[in-house]
Amino acid sequence: MRGRGPASALGEAIRRQRELNAVSMRSFAQMAGISNPYLSQIERGLREPSERVVDAIASSLEMSVDALYHAAGIDPQAPEPEPPARAAIEAAEELTPRQRRALLDVYDAFVNANRSS
Repeated sequence: MRGRGPASALGEAIRRQRELNAVSMRSFAQMAGISNPYLSQIERGLREPSERVVDAIASSLEMSVDALYHAAGIDPQAPEPEPPARAAIEAAEELTPRQRRALLDVYDAFVNANRSS
């Protein structure tokens, strides 16, 4: 089972609200304009929905996006914590500033490539 990260918390809140409204997963996916498997992945915290999808889900639940995030215990305005790998590279005193910058550039390139996958 996955940890209780933002995607997991949001998925749990969506599932809880959907079930409170007594709507099947299939019907709700259709209402939100997404596929049933994608909704299942969102509810299990395996996928983090885009803003457009969160808007559609909140609208289908007849609630605001802010209320949905609040139900999940998420503050969408809060800055994301720095990833531990990035912090470790920045703190590596055995590297020169130029070496740290090069490693951070490579790290950022990998992270960005994975986001677009």
